[in-house]
Amino acid sequence: MFNIIEKQFILNLAHQSIEQYFYTGELLNIPEEEIPEKLLVEQSCFVTLTIDNELRGCIGHTAPIQSLYLDIIENAVGSAFDDPRFPPLSEEEYSQTKVEVSILTVPVELDFSSPEDLLNKIRPNIDGVIIKYEENGATYLPQVWEEISDKTQFLDSLCEKASLMAGDWKKRGVKVWVYQVEVIK
Repeated sequence: MFNIIEKQFILNLAHQSIEQYFYTGELLNIPEEEIPEKLLVEQSCFVTLTIDNELRGCIGHTAPIQSLYLDIIENAVGSAFDDPRFPPLSEEEYSQTKVEVSILTVPVELDFSSPEDLLNKIRPNIDGVIIKYEENGATYLPQVWEEISDKTQFLDSLCEKASLMAGDWKKRGVKVWVYQVEVIK
């Protein structure tokens, strides 16, 4: 868990990263000695942008690949300028944009014996879910449960996001991981 000062630093870092990219086209560069210790640890995050409660960008990593502060910088810029679902964020839009940073726990693969067992093991409003079948995969952050509260509909929608068919989560060979997040907004 992050304290109030660390949370403010995280939000400022995401905002500064987007602003820096607007003006220079380059990623924010901060000396490591200015970074709170908890943000130097390898950890993953997603940065979500919304305007009037509508998604405007969301980019992140499900597995830790770099220091958390670098992941925040990279994903803030990615969500603003590189989310393939949206055009790059304009400065006018940015003035209306809310930024949310979700810090992930390391995903844990679920062991399940049947579709029913899988439904019993996922926890709405707690678990983020990663689904993978053959070469396709996708994730939903736990916040998506607020929009899709039914477990079956949640998994069907997640399959569709992964370019699978709704219901493919019931197939043999499907792999599912869960993780939790600390949301900072």
